[in-house]
Amino acid sequence: MAEKIYSEEIRSNKTDLLFVVLALISYALSAWRLSVVGFMFVPGLFLFLGMLFTFYVFNYRVLKISITDKALHLKFGIIPWKTDLSNIQEITLYDAQVIIKYGGAGVHFAFVKGEYRSFYNFLEHPRVLIRFKKKQGLVKALVFTTQKPDKILEILEKRSLAT
Repeated sequence: MAEKIYSEEIRSNKTDLLFVVLALISYALSAWRLSVVGFMFVPGLFLFLGMLFTFYVFNYRVLKISITDKALHLKFGIIPWKTDLSNIQEITLYDAQVIIKYGGAGVHFAFVKGEYRSFYNFLEHPRVLIRFKKKQGLVKALVFTTQKPDKILEILEKRSLAT
């Protein structure tokens, strides 16, 4: 059994509010278009978006971070991520561009500066970037929100360099 070294749970009222507002707008637009044209593509699309944002409200409520002596674990609702410490090449603070910082809550993937990255983010709080020695699937780097970036950097640098 791996020894747990660090754990953190992060919540974000801003992210919750964003997804609630998007869900309500989507449901309202769906109801309005449904009353005007009946059930067609556009009302169905807005209904789908409302259900998607409702899922986001519940799934992206808490980001759980844990570090064991062997791996970094992230869990955003039902979406997990695991990286072996031995696969960490570089660890640094991540200063996101405005569009990524405020347009990237939840779990998403994007090409940034020629590398495919996975993001586990809230709208606020600092972020840490980890580059991998070996890609994990298509992903070359991982970015995630933390309230204690200095502590994460210290632990991961010490542990990953020791492996």
